[in-house]
Amino acid sequence: MSFKVAFIGAGSIGFTRRLLQDLLSVEEFSNIEVAFTDINERNLDMVTELCQRDIDENGLKIKIQATTNRREALKDAKYVLNVVRIGGLDAFQLDVDIPLKYGVDQCVGDTLGPGGIMYGQRGIPAVLEFCRDIREAAHPDCLLLNYANPNAMITWACNKYGGVKTIGLCHGVQGGHQQIAEVLGLKQEEVDIICAGINHQTWYIQVKHKGRDMTGKLLEAFEKHPVYSKTEKVRIDMLRRFGYYSTESNGHLSEYVPWYRKRPDEIMDWIDLSAWMHGETGGYLRVCTENRNWFETDFPRWLEEPPREFTPDKRSQEHGSYIVEGLETGRIYRGHFNVVNNGTITNLPDDAVVEVPGYVDANGINIPKVGDLPLGCAAVCNASISVQRLAVEAAVHGDDMLLRQAMMMDPLTGAVCNPPEIWQMVDEMLVAQAQWLPQYSKAIEEAKKRLQAGKAIKTRDDYKGAVRLKVKTVEEMKKDRKV
Repeated sequence: MSFKVAFIGAGSIGFTRRLLQDLLSVEEFSNIEVAFTDINERNLDMVTELCQRDIDENGLKIKIQATTNRREALKDAKYVLNVVRIGGLDAFQLDVDIPLKYGVDQCVGDTLGPGGIMYGQRGIPAVLEFCRDIREAAHPDCLLLNYANPNAMITWACNKYGGVKTIGLCHGVQGGHQQIAEVLGLKQEEVDIICAGINHQTWYIQVKHKGRDMTGKLLEAFEKHPVYSKTEKVRIDMLRRFGYYSTESNGHLSEYVPWYRKRPDEIMDWIDLSAWMHGETGGYLRVCTENRNWFETDFPRWLEEPPREFTPDKRSQEHGSYIVEGLETGRIYRGHFNVVNNGTITNLPDDAVVEVPGYVDANGINIPKVGDLPLGCAAVCNASISVQRLAVEAAVHGDDMLLRQAMMMDPLTGAVCNPPEIWQMVDEMLVAQAQWLPQYSKAIEEAKKRLQAGKAIKTRDDYKGAVRLKVKTVEEMKKDRKV
């Protein structure tokens, strides 16, 4: 088989290398074309060198086409994987730090909350440019597989405004599936699950073992687990109050709802610091910063490590390669994908992007009808969908009033801030991120004038959050890895 796969944002070492390994672990894909593109030429060169070495050591003849010219990379591509972070870590830092001044304490800030909303404002105009290039340069039936966050917003914009068929992909469902099997004392393959909801707020609405419903056993099992009872307090509490376990990590979930991060003195009651994903303030930003610094300074050592093996047993559970395999070979794959609802979940809006079961084979990607979500679960999702819809329309049209309304409707922001504070926070974020927000040029000039008028609401400029940890130096990380 021969077809072309292009990676946009290929300088993202984690996803790019893993997804390439997954693809090239499929026996029939030993002759595909691979293209990498990124705006950061140095990162692109390093990742290409590392991945090409993996390919060569596995005895394949594939030569990666690496270029900063996106249209060249997309030319004739049948599949495009989007793994970009628009604005990089500089913008991510602003997503976390500015809201903290107003008391909005985020663990991640890439899906909802002020950080997720602004991430969408940067990402959506960029991915619509990707879509234009795909329409004009890629294969006529090109499929865009979106891994970039905010996943639902990006996927929503591509399908509604980009003119490119786009599927959003995430590994949250697989992670929670593993946890559920573990607390039940079973292997993952022994537990059959159905998940439905929206990305990062998907619910395990069916959990079965040998045809027996296990949903009612989950609360007690998680409460008794020696590790998860401490690291997944938010998820367990949501399971207790809504009846269903949620896909996303404790830290992620805590920032999507209004109850767990609204009072600084209570945040530690709900989180754990054994890993960033359990709720640390700005935890993902810290880890991303450390990983970037480690990669940039320790790249030669990466080349000394053994290459990746392209074998089925080394393949990850990421959906991307299995979708391509199903479409190209006809092998049936069942996963959970982010798609436009269109009646799949009957008590969520049709225009929303939902995360639901799907089947892939040579006939395409087929999405069965789920029906109604449990009413409480649907209510949680609907609150987020309203924010997503406002944020998507704001990003596409450069409408700062819709942007402000999205912030007001955000569950955590609304629990912490009053309207004047939200208005000023949006002004600050627009001005600070102006270089990535061309659609807001007029609104940014007006925001600058308001901020310079001298009537600003007082903020906590020195506030570092309830549980923020220091970014480790490369030397400190080296010591940790030697222990």
